[in-house]
Amino acid sequence: MIKGIVEWREDVTDGIDQPDVSGVDKHCDEKNSDREPIRVAQIVGKMLGGGVEAVVMNYYRHIDRSKVQFDFLVDEDSTRVPEDEITALGGRIFRIPPYQHPIRYRRELIRLMREQRWPIVHSNINTLSVFPLSAAKRVGVPVRIAHSHSTMGKGEFAKNAMKLVLRPFANVYPTVRFACSRYAGKWLFGKNADFTVIPNAIELDKFRFNAETRKQTRKELGIPDDTFLIGHVGRFMPQKNQAFLVDVLVGLLPKRPDAMLAFVGDGPDRTAVQQHVEELGIADHVLFLGQRSDVNRLYQAFDVFCLPSLYEGLGIVAVEAQVAGLPCLLSDVVPSEADVTASSYFLQITDAKPWIETLSNLHSSKRSDQISGDIEEYDIQRCANSLVKKYESFICK
Repeated sequence: MIKGIVEWREDVTDGIDQPDVSGVDKHCDEKNSDREPIRVAQIVGKMLGGGVEAVVMNYYRHIDRSKVQFDFLVDEDSTRVPEDEITALGGRIFRIPPYQHPIRYRRELIRLMREQRWPIVHSNINTLSVFPLSAAKRVGVPVRIAHSHSTMGKGEFAKNAMKLVLRPFANVYPTVRFACSRYAGKWLFGKNADFTVIPNAIELDKFRFNAETRKQTRKELGIPDDTFLIGHVGRFMPQKNQAFLVDVLVGLLPKRPDAMLAFVGDGPDRTAVQQHVEELGIADHVLFLGQRSDVNRLYQAFDVFCLPSLYEGLGIVAVEAQVAGLPCLLSDVVPSEADVTASSYFLQITDAKPWIETLSNLHSSKRSDQISGDIEEYDIQRCANSLVKKYESFICK
């Protein structure tokens, strides 16, 4: 990959096309009832059923698609592309070479961008955005958005090395900068950079606590009423640090033999975590629920939510859990912006003892669907309407 970056740096010295602003009026004429929606090319990398692509899809479901339409540019080795839904909503899917082959990747992007003439390219792949946005600049796309969704942390040497090589280019190619949090924006663009926070918004009512849903979901999972259920939602990968939670559970069980741990998600590290559970002899206390489409219901069944990540751009699952009325234990590298109810615990991940102690002292409290805090800023309909206005403002000046 690093070799490919060097080749890409040589390749970007090509001449630059002039921006193609012809036909912009067809998107912007307020008097024309038949005006075409603005087509936005969404660069999402690999669609694997979660993470950033889930955020983009959530916005797509709620935007006014008579004004803005999304086209998805996805790596051809993606495993979970919701093709039927995207097509039904009016979007299109373009499969491109994976970004691990940066020259092929960029050249196919150039070809597509010249062919499709998108007025806006919105890249959601963090430091890797230099590849599609350099292609967009080469072609003359007038609006080029870099969107920071993450940061970096310990334990991923090769990935971190690549991020550090690419980060200096973060401000070279975009005309607009977005971030999921202030922390993620400052990390990618710089402390004094001009960027806009676009929340990883959710359907608030979908996640609010419901006592009947809790009862039904625990019954489906086979969880007795008196079991203390610790929940985690995330892709099984080094960043999410799930093995740490297994170690926490081992230390917790002597204090709380009623405790169980439920993992929601899938990914390359799942097998290793399952083996770790087996080796420690606690398989009876751990549930692996896999990739689920009913995560909102599962939050209802939990008694506490834990996110021991090595790094996060925001940690939207923590926001979802708080909307569901759950106390949250978060690693101290999760941005403070994720604590929307001012009731989360931020703990270091160098030692399991504080996690064990905090969990051992937590007691099930009466939950409510009325949550205090700044949760309205994460309302997806409100945020989607705001994003549409931003897109329109970029090209309808």
